[in-house]
Amino acid sequence: MTAQIEYVRLAQTLPPRLLKFFARYPPSLKSVTSQQEVATSVQTSVNTSSASHDGAESTMNIAVSPSDSPNPFKPHKHPETGRWHDPVFSLRRQADLVKLAKANGVEELLPYTLKGSDEGRRRREDHGLRVKGTGIGQRVKGKAWERTMKSRLGERKQAMLGMPAMVQQWKQLGHGRGWKKFPR
Repeated sequence: MTAQIEYVRLAQTLPPRLLKFFARYPPSLKSVTSQQEVATSVQTSVNTSSASHDGAESTMNIAVSPSDSPNPFKPHKHPETGRWHDPVFSLRRQADLVKLAKANGVEELLPYTLKGSDEGRRRREDHGLRVKGTGIGQRVKGKAWERTMKSRLGERKQAMLGMPAMVQQWKQLGHGRGWKKFPR
């Protein structure tokens, strides 16, 4: 009974966008408690003032199974027509819902999505940063002037070291007469 009271208090603190999402796609009990593959029943209290004469609350049982409510974050195949239907929520809206649920501490109640924190961590571990040249033994391609800069600086350094000898040879030949080493 105390667990239900805690859930009600938690639901009262959630933003309306998350409340609307959880009303339309209630979290399965396997994501909350344990790994069950059977259909679960979720009780929803509905206040009906005109339905009962004594003013008491009536309770409806709604059976929720994995086939009844497909994951709204994934595309699914229509059982009768066999055509694929797009996800109900786009990737951008999925990311917004995940951020909102994470801020309110209920991210684990959301269905599986590529935008979830666990999936992001798993992908980062599997693939790393995926920036070419950041792995072990890899080099960044770079622009042509960046790739040849090291060799050009080496050639320039060697030319500067040999400059005094070249100046001496220039002066001996008579300031350019018979000079064969003009720069290109």
